[in-house]
Amino acid sequence: MQTKATNIELYQQITSCTLCQAQLPLPPKPIVQLSAQAKILIIGQAPGLQAHKQHKAFADASGKRLREWLGVTDEQFYQAENFAIMPMAFCYPGKQKNGSGDKAPLKACAPTWHNAILDTFERLHLVLLVGQYSQKCYLKEDDLGVTDNVKQGMLQTKIDPKLPAVELFNLPHPSPRNNIWLNKNNWFVEQTLPKLRRRVAQIIYE
Repeated sequence: MQTKATNIELYQQITSCTLCQAQLPLPPKPIVQLSAQAKILIIGQAPGLQAHKQHKAFADASGKRLREWLGVTDEQFYQAENFAIMPMAFCYPGKQKNGSGDKAPLKACAPTWHNAILDTFERLHLVLLVGQYSQKCYLKEDDLGVTDNVKQGMLQTKIDPKLPAVELFNLPHPSPRNNIWLNKNNWFVEQTLPKLRRRVAQIIYE
């Protein structure tokens, strides 16, 4: 019960955070999905505009594609005991000036909150690093760039010194803007995704 209460308190603290308010284009609306019993942790970049509007992680075309990659339903995805969602930044960062996509995640969230979140997990089996920002942060000197990171397949790692070793899987960002990457790397859909789906299903249904 103590762990659960701590998890709830942490969620309340995060969702009321205004640390980056002055740098945001819209009022802060931190988005995370947390449970101490989560089996899979998704570390992405930052919520998009649709996620911000709905106050729901991956509530957009990127989320639809990610759920297809994982082979899960919306109901399974939004069950926090299956998937915790801890992006590199919790609020929508706004569009780039050239309109080519969203800005990079703001840098205050990860050092402020990530360690506290990681400390709450009790049953974590798999961590998904989605996109370049989470991979640069958590792979550190082992970051080879998104393509080579994804090619490595399933790895064993200690995502946090206090946690047991967990499985790690790197993914490209599921944004439609990544269609060029997907077209150039057919092996990802043909070889990598079936392995990922099998492992996700094993974890969820075990």
